[in-house]
Amino acid sequence: MPILADKKILITGIASKKSIAYGIAKAMHEQGAQLAFTYQNERLKSRVEAVAEEFGSRICLPLDVTQQTDLDNLQQALSEQWGILDGVVHAIAYAPANELQGKITDSCTREGFQIAHDISAYSLIALAQACQALLEKAEQSSIITLTYNASQQTVPSYNVMAMAKASLEAGVRYLAADMGPQGVRVNAISAGPIKTLAAAGIKNFRTMLNQNANKSALGRNVTIDEVGNTAAFLASTLSSGITGEILYVDAGYRNISMSAQSLES
Repeated sequence: MPILADKKILITGIASKKSIAYGIAKAMHEQGAQLAFTYQNERLKSRVEAVAEEFGSRICLPLDVTQQTDLDNLQQALSEQWGILDGVVHAIAYAPANELQGKITDSCTREGFQIAHDISAYSLIALAQACQALLEKAEQSSIITLTYNASQQTVPSYNVMAMAKASLEAGVRYLAADMGPQGVRVNAISAGPIKTLAAAGIKNFRTMLNQNANKSALGRNVTIDEVGNTAAFLASTLSSGITGEILYVDAGYRNISMSAQSLES
């Protein structure tokens, strides 16, 4: 039996079929979940609607996480159409492109810092608040977000986004503690670098991909399908004892201090 049979799950953050959120939606659909989707703006609306149709969903709602009215309307629409939520996937992050260039001492601005933290970290709290009542109606429910190892180790040019991801991870722990008594689990997946639209704004990203593959234990990079399968597990009752955790899906990169290949070169 599929591990997410009849579970009602909200997916945010799809920008294209290369998005990690798309891989998550695909895996959850394959495991029997009913899905609802959000789109950030009119430019992305038709893309997300096409994905919703692909996965048999008629629920596709606008959501700009910087607008409280969008969050309120999302909660109202999901209440009317489903009345309950078994899971929420938060796959939302953004920093202005100029913040992801060169040294942090040269590029970081007060405005860029605020934008990155508002959209990439605070939005998890805001989404949890908006969906809390619906999540608490389920016997067991789950919130899943996406982070990156730059929150723990420096990555050239990741700059303010690394700090936003660190804030996001702290949010995971606090939400897990506060929502746990109501049966809501909160976890993050720290995925290795994947070529997505969002990654295109990071300087020298192709080099990052190559270095990650060379250093990782598996000798390769991960895929959106592998991240999706992990998310499906986290949304299911198979992970019922896991909350407040950061799960690394990075082909073992984080655990390798120095690769054998680097010694040979």
